[in-house]
Amino acid sequence: QVQLVESGGGLVQAGGSLRLSCAVSGITFSNYAMGWYRQAPGKQRELVAAVSSGGSTNCADSVKGRFTISRDIAKNALYLQMNSLEPEDTAVYYCNARYRYNSMYNYWGQGTQVTVSS
Repeated sequence: QVQLVESGGGLVQAGGSLRLSCAVSGITFSNYAMGWYRQAPGKQRELVAAVSSGGSTNCADSVKGRFTISRDIAKNALYLQMNSLEPEDTAVYYCNARYRYNSMYNYWGQGTQVTVSS
């Protein structure tokens, strides 16, 4: 059974930092592309940052220079370090795993709320 469990969300003032974690079980971590997505009220879910199965990373223009995605294969964990947070970053953040050989195998966590106050 595949499980992705996010943690680390919360309420923070603008300019502050948070570190999100995603604990992953039930998959061979290195065979999956991993990503962080977010969804704000009334908006579509969007990709924030991703790391490929090979380890290369990319992130949305809106968070470049502020957010960093990383993974620990030994711990089956994915992280998102978020610095210089802005009220516009307020959203539910979701962890995602997509199998590198077949995108039908696509898994989501339950989400963690991040709220940035001005």
